Amino acid sequence: MTDDERFSLLVSVMGTNPVLPVKDPRIPDGVPMSAGYVPGVERLGVPALLMSDASLGVTNPGYRPGDTATALPAGILLGSTFSPALARTSGTLLGREARSRGFNVQLAGGLNLARDPRNGRNFEYLSEDPLLSAVLAAASVNGIQAEGVISTVKHYSLNCNETNRHWLDAIIDPAAHRESDLLAFELAIEWSHPGAVMTGYNKINGAYAGGNRILIEDILKGVWDFPGWVMSDWGATPSWEFALAGLDQESGLQVDKMLWQAEAFTDDLRAAYADGRVPSERLSDMVRRILRSIYAIGVDHWGPAPEVDLAAHHRIALDTARQGIVLLKNDGLLPLAAHPRICVIGGHAQVGVVTGCGSSAVTPPGGYAEVVRIGGAHGGMGEGRNLYLLPGAPLAELQKLLPGAHLEFDPGMSPAEAAMSARRADVAVVFGIRVEGEGFDNADLSLPWGQDAVIEAVAEANPNTVVVLETGNPVDMPWLDRVRAVVEAWYPGQAGGQAIAEVLTGAVNPSGHLPVTFPRSLDQHPRPVLDGLDTGWGTPTTVHYQEGSDVGYRWLAERGEEPLFPFGHGLSYTTFGYADLQVEAGDTVTATFTIRNTGDRAGADVPQLYLTEAAGQQRLRLLEFARVGLEPGESRRVTVEAEPRLLARYDGADGVTGCWRIEAGRHAVAIGHSATDLVLAADVELAGRAFGA
Repeated sequence: MTDDERFSLLVSVMGTNPVLPVKDPRIPDGVPMSAGYVPGVERLGVPALLMSDASLGVTNPGYRPGDTATALPAGILLGSTFSPALARTSGTLLGREARSRGFNVQLAGGLNLARDPRNGRNFEYLSEDPLLSAVLAAASVNGIQAEGVISTVKHYSLNCNETNRHWLDAIIDPAAHRESDLLAFELAIEWSHPGAVMTGYNKINGAYAGGNRILIEDILKGVWDFPGWVMSDWGATPSWEFALAGLDQESGLQVDKMLWQAEAFTDDLRAAYADGRVPSERLSDMVRRILRSIYAIGVDHWGPAPEVDLAAHHRIALDTARQGIVLLKNDGLLPLAAHPRICVIGGHAQVGVVTGCGSSAVTPPGGYAEVVRIGGAHGGMGEGRNLYLLPGAPLAELQKLLPGAHLEFDPGMSPAEAAMSARRADVAVVFGIRVEGEGFDNADLSLPWGQDAVIEAVAEANPNTVVVLETGNPVDMPWLDRVRAVVEAWYPGQAGGQAIAEVLTGAVNPSGHLPVTFPRSLDQHPRPVLDGLDTGWGTPTTVHYQEGSDVGYRWLAERGEEPLFPFGHGLSYTTFGYADLQVEAGDTVTATFTIRNTGDRAGADVPQLYLTEAAGQQRLRLLEFARVGLEPGESRRVTVEAEPRLLARYDGADGVTGCWRIEAGRHAVAIGHSATDLVLAADVELAGRAFGA
């Protein structure tokens, strides 16, 4: 390859969109607009790379007028399914729809742990737990890449807040980092072999993610022996020197030009190579890694574009929503019986369901039901901060399933008006929504626009009140004791209205389980006040992750505090019992137990295996889980095996040169319905051992 050909592979150019309305001349005529275009080398048979966001569908933020795709439920809802099979199926959908449009790189695999319930992008991610996140992300990546489309995993690492993300320095103990966020990446990469890893915007312990030699060269490419390439996020490459730290490709050149006044990997990198500051071996390695993934995934020998069955893909979106909606509270009001009068209140439930905003927003077939412009001042992301409503109004879907009931709708604009409507009904169903998205963190956990006051007024007016939440994060519930049922529907995707109605009426038995902890308040969080939240865009911000590897449920367990709703929690219209736990110990722990459906209807449960004590130290860790569907009265013997690194601690202060170490002695494990509802317990003796790096 010539030097010009090699350098051409090291940058991607962004297609036209509302922020970049003029086509970059480096994109040839006739090439579809995309998140990133990398020219191929035709004479050598190297295909061009065309990239698309993201994990929730093939996005189209203004690139291709009229182009739509299946809008899947949010990542956090997929996390609630605890279903690797569904993750694989949704990944296959993503890969097929991307390939049908000519996209051979899907910017999927969001793996950041939900460390902060205010993070605006948590809806894109999967959970607060490294094992659950890794299992589901790996399954999704495997599905995408089986279609011949390269998948990323992202955002490496600790891109856990959006506030001033380009100037945020995430401070964490290196060993704790290996046991939490980095462990999620390590396992997912090991189990799925993604073609690329995308770095985050932020710094980690003083060095930008894209220029962090410890994370990229020492850990990712060194300890883990990752053979693919490392790309930046869009606008996250302020310097050509990132190439010396391990970054292989600069993404979205124009955004770097806007933010940092330079395209780091064009003229600057060429100049550094010409005068010897970038060794020839490093340039060759950068190119070789990109080529390797092209050939390993099979992008170089695509056949005809696959047929896409949008009706089948809609059913996948529906099935995911059905399995991921979480019934948080129910004192017997749900499923809704044949009540003659039902009042549906708020949340634009007469129009559609909410989806998150930012680079992951997907335009569904037929377009959005409605877009309410909101805006914001933060770094250009305000253009995409809107209330996007996907078609499929819960109100209409409820009427279909309850044809004999009289349904009345109130918009929920006024607590007094909503209360009047609620008094006339046998049951009130209140929808609470929140717009969350890229570039913004939430100031608190309340519902905006006075919705908490509406719920309070409705609950006072009608004792039979159900609350349905469409959010991307946990929320405060000051009204919890005064309502009879609460459903967390997250952002449920293009079939979400139907899925919500089916869960409310019992046409579907809810089986989602929380992938994140719902705290009682932010006072339970390691950082009750989010650093830098009240500062202007562009302000350097430091966030100290003093909780280390004790993220979410681990933090509360360490402190002996009870959450509002625990990690793993999820109710059903049936009941499940566990019995006959047997545990075996060797290099890891294997648990076998019986699960029985003790109720009167079919349902699915997610039994969870936890470590509760390790060699005399209290330590709560999810070790493994299983999703099990059972008919009434049916029982099944289930065996789960712990990933050994979850039984261990990382022994090495620098996070690089150490090893995983299991302490010799008694280890306690338990099977439970959630992190706080542990039913069966057993002790095992483990021999001390060190392994890995």
